[in-house]
Amino acid sequence: MSLAGRVRPIVAALAVLAASVYAARAEEANDYPTSARAEYVYGCMKANGETRQAIEQCSCSIDVVASIVTYERYVTAETALSMSQVQGNLGVQFRTSEQANSAVNDLRRAQAEAEVRCF
Repeated sequence: MSLAGRVRPIVAALAVLAASVYAARAEEANDYPTSARAEYVYGCMKANGETRQAIEQCSCSIDVVASIVTYERYVTAETALSMSQVQGNLGVQFRTSEQANSAVNDLRRAQAEAEVRCF
């Protein structure tokens, strides 16, 4: 068997492995439901103008956020941000919770990265 004949199966195996890794990463980055992505883009566009450029930048932004923060962590951060607006004891619990603050900080770091990459 020639060298090319021996290398061909190895190259094919590496290609299959690379495709599997890529598919797994793509699945991780796409675990956000469409409605969550749409809400993010809608809010982003309200803050950045309702233009074609804004929709491109905001769509890019949620893709970057989704690649950095899991959907579960995103929901935790969004809930903490929303509930921290509530006055009284309930709001205080969300403003002072270490878990909530950590999730919010993760989201803010991801949004900062998205800002750099997309805007």
